[in-house]
Amino acid sequence: MPRYGASSRQSCPRCGREQGQDGTAGAPGLLWMGLVLALALALALALSDSRVLWAPAEAHPLSPQGHPARLHRIVPRFRDVFGWGNLTCPVCKGLFTAINLGLKKEPNVARVGSVAIKLCNLLKIAPPAVCQSIVQLFEDDMVEVWRRSVLSPSEACGLLLGSTCGHWDIFSSWNISLPTVPKPPPKPPSPPAPGAPVSRVLFLTDLHWDHDYLEGMDPDCADPLCCRRGSGLPPASRPGAGYWGEYSKCDLPLRTLESLLSGLGPAGPFDMVYWTGDIPAHDVWHQTRQDQLRALTTVTALVRKFLGPVPVYPAVGNHESTPVNSFPPPFIEGNHSSRWLYEAMAKAWEPWLPAEALRTLRIGGFYALSPYPGLRLISLNMNFCSRENFWLLINSTDPAGQLQWLVGELQAAEDRGDKVHIIGHIPPGHCLKSWSWNYYRIVARYENTLAAQFFGHTHVDEFEVFYDEETLSRPLAVAFLAPSATTYIGLNPGYRVYQIDGNYSGSSHVVLDHETYILNLTQVNIPGAIPHWQLLYRARETYGLPNTLPTAWHNLVYRMRGDMQLFQTFWFLYHKGHPPSEPCGTPCRLATLCAQLSARADSPALCRHLMPDGSLPEAQSLWPRPLFC
Repeated sequence: MPRYGASSRQSCPRCGREQGQDGTAGAPGLLWMGLVLALALALALALSDSRVLWAPAEAHPLSPQGHPARLHRIVPRFRDVFGWGNLTCPVCKGLFTAINLGLKKEPNVARVGSVAIKLCNLLKIAPPAVCQSIVQLFEDDMVEVWRRSVLSPSEACGLLLGSTCGHWDIFSSWNISLPTVPKPPPKPPSPPAPGAPVSRVLFLTDLHWDHDYLEGMDPDCADPLCCRRGSGLPPASRPGAGYWGEYSKCDLPLRTLESLLSGLGPAGPFDMVYWTGDIPAHDVWHQTRQDQLRALTTVTALVRKFLGPVPVYPAVGNHESTPVNSFPPPFIEGNHSSRWLYEAMAKAWEPWLPAEALRTLRIGGFYALSPYPGLRLISLNMNFCSRENFWLLINSTDPAGQLQWLVGELQAAEDRGDKVHIIGHIPPGHCLKSWSWNYYRIVARYENTLAAQFFGHTHVDEFEVFYDEETLSRPLAVAFLAPSATTYIGLNPGYRVYQIDGNYSGSSHVVLDHETYILNLTQVNIPGAIPHWQLLYRARETYGLPNTLPTAWHNLVYRMRGDMQLFQTFWFLYHKGHPPSEPCGTPCRLATLCAQLSARADSPALCRHLMPDGSLPEAQSLWPRPLFC
């Protein structure tokens, strides 16, 4: 079976000339190559997040900061394919100047798409059918993004030829404004009194319902997503997809999500639900808006059916839109805007959200509300921090004004004496650098007010510790990254329950403990077996934590550095009880531990004390692969 996305080591000096003969990459066609490159890069990044570009059983942690590294691995392949090895800097800048002028006069979407399909096939980014479908899905939006003058000639040539020809930093630095109100002295929360109320919060993330999941299909097909109609049958030597799910690059049938929601009883009762997105499957190459809305309404109805009167507070995931990761800021209007999605979400979630929350949801996919007196919940649209959201190439400065809005919410909560929970999909350590650093700064300023942060997206069980900005040594907050419901890739289905200081006057609303539940696929896929969602572990008991405050998680990381047995326990639970067969050696272990300290993107200094010699780690050695999601 061909493995798409494998790096080609073969130079192809003839490719440019051959394509020139059919009119696609000759002298006039070169004017379109820059746009084709941008489109193909977007496709490669989108599909690499669907794990086309790497095998499923390797023992490496997920990459919070792999986007620039991925670009620099992919771009040389484009230079080889088009015979651009001798492209000079002046010619490159002249070329991209002509591209920009040409697009303003004639943004030929069909022509760009045709060349991009050939390029996708030539580079084996994906199987031919996937190449054709995903290019057609992305091409219109990508041309619109480029038409709005994404890359200057200097930036484009800096990407292609290196820093000697230009500076590729379209995601430039920026800062939000903090109020002039002085920061109160840090005040760690007091432990609740014995017998104080405790809230149980169900946390659901990354459900990824696959409408086309089909038992018996090939779980190791060539496509980015398998176990479905179109995957074909497996060889006689290998079993097909299981009834409830599969340890492979497969998502979940609806019956497994129904089993999860109907089997929640032993883990409850729940006071509320945090649900941080990614409802559709990973079939990102042929999703329509109708498909995405069907997933939204179907799964929302399922959640409402089984949870009844329990309030549910959702957040927007990166897979809710189509194309995947496509979340234009509110200044993009018309058919390119996200209005179709946000309006549908507001309609589907109206029973759970008040009017003001629905208003901001319709504008930018984020909102705030008060579940209890003294507690403010803020749901962020983390797609506005995403490295894969290509709309941010136009302007990545605080998209939708969301962070400045967040500051206002936190300052108002501080003035009232309220505590705040933040929920979102993509964790802050996985965001664009300026967004991530600004968020880190906000968390540090409002450490007394911000009681807890909850995210998903990575599909595995981890956390991110925040430190004071002055010394990067005092833990002041922690973000909990809960494991996915989906099996993608090679995991058990799972969900999380948080125990939180409850609803009473003076509550800290901090996390007191958490529990993780799984469905063991090895057991449940035996013919005749009945699904049983079992408790996998409790955090404090398993890790010997005195509490679940930031210092306890910081200390856990450094305990795992020297205690291999403790780390192996973490590694097992990190993968929801189904780790890769390949052992996690020293580089893998350091990378995994470093990720737990990295709530701020592109900050290797956060991990310097993990290194045996105290040196600063190199990002590429610590984050070798793209995300699952």
